[in-house]
Amino acid sequence: MYETIEALAIPQEAKERLRIMFIAKHALWDGGLHPEDGNHALYHHETRMILEEIGLNLTLANSFDALLTRPDVDFVFPLLNRAGFVNSEMLAPLLCNMHRVPYLGASPIIRGLSDDKHLSKLVAVRAGVPTSPWAIYRRGAPVDEADCPKGDRLVIKPNASSASWGVQDATDWSGVAHAIADIHNQGHDAIVEPFLNGSDVEVPVITIGDPVVLPMLIFQQADPTHLRTYYEKRDLVGRAHKYSLDPFDDPEWTPKIAELTTRLFREFRPFDYGRFEFRLDRESGEVQFLEVNLNCNLWSEKVFGRAAKLAGLTQAELIETILADSLRRNGLIGY
Repeated sequence: MYETIEALAIPQEAKERLRIMFIAKHALWDGGLHPEDGNHALYHHETRMILEEIGLNLTLANSFDALLTRPDVDFVFPLLNRAGFVNSEMLAPLLCNMHRVPYLGASPIIRGLSDDKHLSKLVAVRAGVPTSPWAIYRRGAPVDEADCPKGDRLVIKPNASSASWGVQDATDWSGVAHAIADIHNQGHDAIVEPFLNGSDVEVPVITIGDPVVLPMLIFQQADPTHLRTYYEKRDLVGRAHKYSLDPFDDPEWTPKIAELTTRLFREFRPFDYGRFEFRLDRESGEVQFLEVNLNCNLWSEKVFGRAAKLAGLTQAELIETILADSLRRNGLIGY
């Protein structure tokens, strides 16, 4: 059984008083899969509908143009994360900081820290969280084989990508070097790490005053050696026979992973909400930190929405609870 979480509600007077901007690539989308972004468009549409149903005084925007001059709002709910250029995670909060407009989520420097897989792994090592070896190959810097971690199979991916965009694998240095060059040619830094057998345990965390670990889920893989792709994660190709997203309440591993998550989230506070990911190999009895995604996908069909349901929250209650606590943290409402 999972612990039930009590939802927060934004006071009616605050709903009437506060002008809130929702900015997302698909904030104006009318439903259906996007040909490139797939279910991400469904997620933005669902979130917009919930914010409207909550009864907020809402302004909608779908590009950074809305933040280039100071918007006539009191608070920004930014989901314009992957905007088509490197480190775009940081731009919305940076522009909000420039205009001194409070916003949902972590500060620009923390967003950048979490977006950079190499830096996040350094944080994990500092926090004493098990992390497999890796190498960072920055675009324009030397690509030296001596820096590459050892392994029979290596994973190469953009250092600041999401949903496994651009992920590749290789079994020798020639393949690794080719993959690095390909990623560099697309304008990204590359990170290289050994492929880890097992399944990904997803740990969603929200803050209600203090961080709260929601029920965990696991991407249970039919084949523990399968490398999940962007197209699978965005529902642009079939993947039902490859892996499933299931509740994870293993009596041995859940408390261990929760403790590791607690060590990690101390390094990123305040962040309002985020997802911490670990690779669990039950056969070897090992768990390794993979990455952290702050201000990540909240869609009802993904990790956060399904975890919220296990904790007794509707999707609307999840969104309102996260938003209410951030408004409180930013001094816009009181509890």
